[in-house]
Amino acid sequence: MSNNNNLTPPPPWPDLIQKIRARTPARIFVDRGSSYSTQMELDLRAAHANAVDAVWEEFDVQKIFPPGFVERWNLFQLSTQAESKSQFLLRPDQGRKLSDPAKNEIAKRCTKSPDLQIVIGDGLSVAAITAQVPSLFLLLQQHAHANAWTTGQSFAVRYCRVGIMNAIGDLLTPRVLILLIGERPGLATAESLSAYMAYRPQAGQTDADRNLISNIHARGVQIEEAAHRITNLATRMLALQRSGTTLKEESPPPALLR
Repeated sequence: MSNNNNLTPPPPWPDLIQKIRARTPARIFVDRGSSYSTQMELDLRAAHANAVDAVWEEFDVQKIFPPGFVERWNLFQLSTQAESKSQFLLRPDQGRKLSDPAKNEIAKRCTKSPDLQIVIGDGLSVAAITAQVPSLFLLLQQHAHANAWTTGQSFAVRYCRVGIMNAIGDLLTPRVLILLIGERPGLATAESLSAYMAYRPQAGQTDADRNLISNIHARGVQIEEAAHRITNLATRMLALQRSGTTLKEESPPPALLR
């Protein structure tokens, strides 16, 4: 008679461990044994598929944003020098440069030298743009109005890398540029957004000249907190006339501490 002891499911984790697992999307304290459980294996495959889909999804503001959002903010979309998703992934340098038609469109439709210029870029996750940008964008516009900042005409950039900030800065000379861009998706979430910020970005600047607020998603930095942190950083950039490694983020107000 065969021994079926090895088929007996392991006992459930204690309540404390289950509560810890519920507080994070990280795969900690996975079921014990020589291999993943069937459910864990299915979860991992689903997360991987979501990550792949987020990278390969094409960016189209008319399709991914809620009805009326594009019209309300007069958003328009343009592209970098990358001509396809494959080219964008293989040639990051082309995602840092604007195409000639894009430059012409920006020059025609955008005002120069605003206090705040907000740009939306697909980066490596259109899913992050879809999930986070509409609410965050609205809050940033409200905060800019409350601070009496002039805001430039926002637009979206397809096949976008962070370095595009320099090219936009050369064209529009904003005092502060905010790039909302999709982060590289992982197995925890494919909907994580980053907000890169720079004071008077221009050719030759690097990440050392920029500030970053990352992990903006439902189980990371909440939309309201992100908006306050971005606004606070913008306020300091305008006052101190610098950004990057020489400008540190101040502690958030007590209401935002969790």
